[in-house]
Amino acid sequence: MQLVAHQRFSIRQSGSNVHVNASKGDFATDTRLLRITAIAAVVGILSTLAADFLLHLIRFFTNVFFFQTISIGNHSPAANTLGLWVVVVPVIGGLIVGLIARFGSEQIRGHGIPEAIEAILFGKSKMSPTVAVLKPLASAIAIGSGGPFGAEGPIIMTGGAIGSLIAQFFHLSSGERKTLLVAGAVAGMTAVFGTPVAAVLLAVELLLFELRPRSLLPVAVSCAVAGFARPLLMGSGPLFPLQTLPLGPLGLASCAIAGLITGALSWALSSWLYKVEDAFARLPFHWMWWPALGGVVVGIGGYFQPRALGVGYDVIGDLLLNRLTLSVVLAIVLVKAVIWVIALGSGTSGGVLAPLLMMGAGVGAVLGPSMPGGDPAVWPLVFMAAALGGMMRAPIMAVVFAFELTHDANALLPLLTAAAVSYGFTVLFMRRSILTEKIARRGYHIYREYGIDPLERHHVDEVMTRDVKTIDADISVADALERHFGPQQAHRAYPVVRDGVLVGMTDRRMLGTATDSGGGATRVADLFGSERPEIALPDETCRHVAARLAVRSLDRVPVVADETTYRLLGIVSRHDLVKPSLSIFNEEREREQFRSVSLTRGKRSAPVKDRAPPH
Repeated sequence: MQLVAHQRFSIRQSGSNVHVNASKGDFATDTRLLRITAIAAVVGILSTLAADFLLHLIRFFTNVFFFQTISIGNHSPAANTLGLWVVVVPVIGGLIVGLIARFGSEQIRGHGIPEAIEAILFGKSKMSPTVAVLKPLASAIAIGSGGPFGAEGPIIMTGGAIGSLIAQFFHLSSGERKTLLVAGAVAGMTAVFGTPVAAVLLAVELLLFELRPRSLLPVAVSCAVAGFARPLLMGSGPLFPLQTLPLGPLGLASCAIAGLITGALSWALSSWLYKVEDAFARLPFHWMWWPALGGVVVGIGGYFQPRALGVGYDVIGDLLLNRLTLSVVLAIVLVKAVIWVIALGSGTSGGVLAPLLMMGAGVGAVLGPSMPGGDPAVWPLVFMAAALGGMMRAPIMAVVFAFELTHDANALLPLLTAAAVSYGFTVLFMRRSILTEKIARRGYHIYREYGIDPLERHHVDEVMTRDVKTIDADISVADALERHFGPQQAHRAYPVVRDGVLVGMTDRRMLGTATDSGGGATRVADLFGSERPEIALPDETCRHVAARLAVRSLDRVPVVADETTYRLLGIVSRHDLVKPSLSIFNEEREREQFRSVSLTRGKRSAPVKDRAPPH
């Protein structure tokens, strides 16, 4: 039988007054939320400090490797005067990273976000202190020696480790550890880029796998704290200030084309990356040496195009402001793509956001002059956001991220259009993203579609069976067996009641054991001790009750009015808990078709239900 949607609130109307059962609210939460939020604020501060330290560490190693000086000055590796010796620098950096991974922790390999997702979904959100120390060190060495990576992946991993370690120190639950891990990760991203809203959206679209106050509030507070703390350490204002003109009517078509191009670019880069990774896996020597081998390609590319080395935030700014010639842009994009794919495929440590921003902006700078519909200056930004949205499969985050990087409000609509099309392209043509593919190769599957659990949407009083057969507590065990567990037995277990008040639940096994021990004449009520029976309350969510049934290996549980009177209202079974899922199934599969309206007769035919074909 199809489940009919009930009102979530019990409403009684009297005159002009409406009385609402206030026990059912919009969210499930408790006062622990305040404690977790306070801890998340501290995590936000610590992640900001870690991000600042990582950026200084990258500058330190950049100066050591390329300029042979002890300094934390912000110098681009493109300004080096090493000549052919520049080929050796990434090799040395890769060798050091390989040694750290081999003898320190293999978890430092990779670009950070997949490792954070894996820890959240399959590692109970636990990270080790070793990762918190070695990940930023290895990433700083890899990037400082010319690795074509961004700092955001390592800081996401490092900030996540900080949140996880603090949660472990306070002996929090796995769910609370996840919240603090994500809070630390996105607070670090906020500190690096100055994009707190985009960081929250990154958490929602990629890391949390839920949208609840218990996780959203601490994460938002952590990002807000990081956003306020960032100017004290790294300066304020957008990272790449930009102001473009609104697009004309042809802008929609141009944005759609940009989305298709960047979607194809995302597919190509992800495919090439994992082909390269497979090629490294077939090498006949230990993976410790792979980053050094990848460093050879990075060094050669850096010799021909030095601006492709390192983080390249200055290059991204020049691309967005169209300060580079077409030939230089083409060289940067091609070299960056090649050395990034090979270096990342070698298993070294570094992030993906900054390289994607550079390659996307570079493609936009190349194609911008030929895109109809408005200001050519907007296209590097549009392509940059679309590449990020398609590759990460987080289009809303990409749009807000691009806006917060530039504060260009005129670009919001083009950004949304292109990022949405790019996202749609990758959803249709890529089974997994660049992030989830790495996790899938480790034997885990991640399903990125998630919504409100139907068991969360419904309460016990909506699905329970109200017409319940019960056993009188004062009859004998023998009578109970004969009346309820003979050939006419209808249920496995029955509530035992006295004057409508629940005493317990009994089944054939309990009664049979009492009979075998010579207690056939004993009253059923005497089989129960002083311990209260397992119950459900009518305003509990079906999810809470389903969890208890699973934990206690029960098939059904009685529903009582409250925990004081224990007045029996009904019973809820595993079969009853399937009803909300049936409701969702019907919403998804049943279509209503309306016949055409007859104007001459003035009558409208009734809707005809048609079940949609299975997906």
